[in-house]
Amino acid sequence: MQHEHTSKQFDAELETVRSRVLQMGGLVEEQIVDAVEALIVGKLELADEVIAKDLEVNAMEVEIDEGCAHIIARRQPTAGDLRMVMTVIKTITDLERIGDEAEKIARMSKLIYQSDRLSAPRFTEIKIMSGIVLEMLRKSLDAFARLDLAAAVQVPRQDMEVDEAFRSALRHLITFMMEDPRTISTSLEVLFAAKAIERIGDHAKNMSEYVVYMVKGKDVRHTSLEEIEREIE
Repeated sequence: MQHEHTSKQFDAELETVRSRVLQMGGLVEEQIVDAVEALIVGKLELADEVIAKDLEVNAMEVEIDEGCAHIIARRQPTAGDLRMVMTVIKTITDLERIGDEAEKIARMSKLIYQSDRLSAPRFTEIKIMSGIVLEMLRKSLDAFARLDLAAAVQVPRQDMEVDEAFRSALRHLITFMMEDPRTISTSLEVLFAAKAIERIGDHAKNMSEYVVYMVKGKDVRHTSLEEIEREIE
């Protein structure tokens, strides 16, 4: 993918879609940050911004997808170039879904703070999970930009940390609901937000695996972490 094509326009088209993926990634990262802040501190205006921004994310997915279809139809890419285009198509799908999960978090924050609650919810695990998934997303995008397999392989390991934090949050929320049924509504909304964050981690993990495919030509989806690490050695 580093060689110079006969057509300068082909190079420009590939660079355009690659750059737009990173821009889309930056947008969904903003969504996550704002959605989590809205949830933790009750800034409902931030929640509204996250929900509105989802339309922009959806539009970017369609635009980039059309750009990739144009490249395939007009340029008929092969080898590394084809893998790059395929990686872009898969990556923007996961980015769009990350945006959807951020929107869910924003909607849960509105439900939590727009009605009277007996007590403030506990967000300890939410803070831990959101910090990890943001780092996972940034690493996946950086690995995509730099073709960095070392960064890409760190992401699946972090996904295990997110899963453990989610299980911890689930245990605590179940305890709250059992001890005081009046907390059930709020606890369920916090649980839905925690699940959305856990799903963001899954999508970031998918993106890191696409980078391995793009660079090595090996599909490592649905394989163990050890197999992925062996693949990049």
